[in-house]
Amino acid sequence: MRRMAKIISAVLYITSFILIFSGCKKTENPIKFPKGTFPDSVLNISGINSVYDDFNMDIYVLSATTPLVFSSNRGSSGGQFDLVHGTLSYVFCQETGDFVLNGEMTNDVFLDKLVSAANTTGDDFGPCRLYSPLDGYEYLIVSSVNTDGNLDLFYIKNLPYFGTKLPEINGPYPVRLFNSGSDDAYICFDTNQDSAYFSSNRDGDFDIFLHKRPAETNLDSWFDADYSSPFRADSINSTGEDKCPFIYGRIMVFASDRPEGTGGYDLYYSVFRNGKWSSPVNFGPDINTPSDEYRPVLGSHDDFTNLFMIFSSNRHGGKGGFDLYFTGVEFSN
Repeated sequence: MRRMAKIISAVLYITSFILIFSGCKKTENPIKFPKGTFPDSVLNISGINSVYDDFNMDIYVLSATTPLVFSSNRGSSGGQFDLVHGTLSYVFCQETGDFVLNGEMTNDVFLDKLVSAANTTGDDFGPCRLYSPLDGYEYLIVSSVNTDGNLDLFYIKNLPYFGTKLPEINGPYPVRLFNSGSDDAYICFDTNQDSAYFSSNRDGDFDIFLHKRPAETNLDSWFDADYSSPFRADSINSTGEDKCPFIYGRIMVFASDRPEGTGGYDLYYSVFRNGKWSSPVNFGPDINTPSDEYRPVLGSHDDFTNLFMIFSSNRHGGKGGFDLYFTGVEFSN
């Protein structure tokens, strides 16, 4: 009996130890995906798109909720193009890996004032917003049809918007340094804002050109300088139309209808290596279609493993005309 009591006591001790240990053990971590991944499927931003043409999008603040400024002819029922604005948001579930994208047209008193100042009596395309650390101003550069019927670049500037008081918005002013007697449009800047790339048909077809900004020169002073001929971007241009450049880090994305594409305008990318741009690479059939893909823009989020790209396309299956689309992208070094 005494031996049996010892055995029972030992069993109870071990059982108690197991129960105590189990109670102290941490539950399984529900996070299966520490980092998010933007899906490589092409998603229609349906909450923003309309039955009219919606394209030429620009991103300013890159976060989970992002204000968008883009060009649309919805306000004229398919006629004149003006700048409008909305909001893009996305959510990634770290437990399941599910990604949800949402876009909606929103009311924003500052953006209302900004696009109202930028819009003209003609078509307005290709918005580009940026903050200049040199002078502390925000700039919006837009391509608008001038009185001669050609596209010129114009800029407006304002101090950053904080609090409740809306800042004064100055402009639009012509970008005299860039504008020629031809179409000049779709400006973008490299990371350091020391080079500006844009599209122009001054030599016939549209090609991509660049101007280099002198060191310590404010953007407005640079824009206001007398016209001078730009450089042609090396390794990028083709015998077709090459338009809508956008630079993120060492990557340039752009649209082209060069002969080797899948039809209409396709999207391409180039990597800056050893002081020059690499030969352009077609994004392939996962992104490009026999329809037109146009004006790509790249963005990122610190908690995601890849970049995202927003572009416009008049492919089958959209709401009508050009729609804005979203997809995740990765680039080899």
